[in-house]
Amino acid sequence: MALIDALGPGNSRSSSGGESRITRSSYGPDEIYSRWALRSLPAWKQVFQNTGQPHLFQHTGVLWTAPEADPRVASNRQALVNSGVRFELLSGVEVTYRWPQFRFPEPVAGIYEPESGVLLARRAVQAVVAEAVRAGVEFIMAVAEPPDGGGRIDQIRIGPDTSIRAGDFVYACGPWLPKAFPRLLKDRIHATRQDVFFFSPPPSDRRFSPPFMPAWLHYGDPRGGYALPDMESRGFKLAFDRHGHLIDPDEMDRIVSQEAVAEARAFLSERFPALRNAPLVETRVCQYENTSNGDFLLDRHPELENVWIAGGGSGHGFKHGPAVGEYVEQLLSGCGTPEPRFSFASKGMARARAVY
Repeated sequence: MALIDALGPGNSRSSSGGESRITRSSYGPDEIYSRWALRSLPAWKQVFQNTGQPHLFQHTGVLWTAPEADPRVASNRQALVNSGVRFELLSGVEVTYRWPQFRFPEPVAGIYEPESGVLLARRAVQAVVAEAVRAGVEFIMAVAEPPDGGGRIDQIRIGPDTSIRAGDFVYACGPWLPKAFPRLLKDRIHATRQDVFFFSPPPSDRRFSPPFMPAWLHYGDPRGGYALPDMESRGFKLAFDRHGHLIDPDEMDRIVSQEAVAEARAFLSERFPALRNAPLVETRVCQYENTSNGDFLLDRHPELENVWIAGGGSGHGFKHGPAVGEYVEQLLSGCGTPEPRFSFASKGMARARAVY
């Protein structure tokens, strides 16, 4: 078995190359993602334990808020009950009493998942590769040439004079998938630019660090703001869970604009007034690889019988990595049951996000 990566594990141009990703179980009616998140977190922890890095999971808890009347409050609650997830349903008064660093201009309700938290993404990817190599997987840094045509292939080129042979080939290229398979995917997966900001809390102010602040997501605001507490003294992370501009991952610049910084500061002033004048200490530009509705694409290539596509993380995929790997392995071995919502047939070309 071989793992081929052109730029190295956790590289800064990948969708998984950022410092941190939230892992949570709240997915409302999309309970398959709740189940996959629950299956994946113990697997992540096991990898971290095996590689001597248990701190790569930060047990911050996750707070999810929405306007009081938002129907997703009830659907998230029911999904967590159905999945057996421990949670607390909180009123807006209870949320602001427990975490007074937050400000909400509207009445809200909250759901708190005390067992959820944050994965340190870049190093988590590197830990997975290290564990795979320890288990006997060959890691190769090379550009894998995408196959073409139909039928069955027995090898792919990974350089001008080198090929690699295998029985099955899985392409999990993130935002490069539409470039690898343009005829098939250029209108089914869209890579978008996502700006991320890190602000430094006031000296000795621990209100914005674990365990005094959880990771936080908010629905019902078109800006889609979310925040992670200051971990490892890197800064308070703020970003917006909405689709940015379409990009090419090879050509996109990774410098945020002053307009984007101004929007982040305005949101920070509104929701976290104590950080209104916090120094901006770091920015990153990541990317989503969005399917038409936010569901994953995990299926056999429709024209190549031993080529498989694994992608469409759509901004929420990182936490599910172990479950995705297990699912794809079962498809390859012929013992898995395909999930229709992850198929090529289910992927449209008009963008209509439905999974959050």
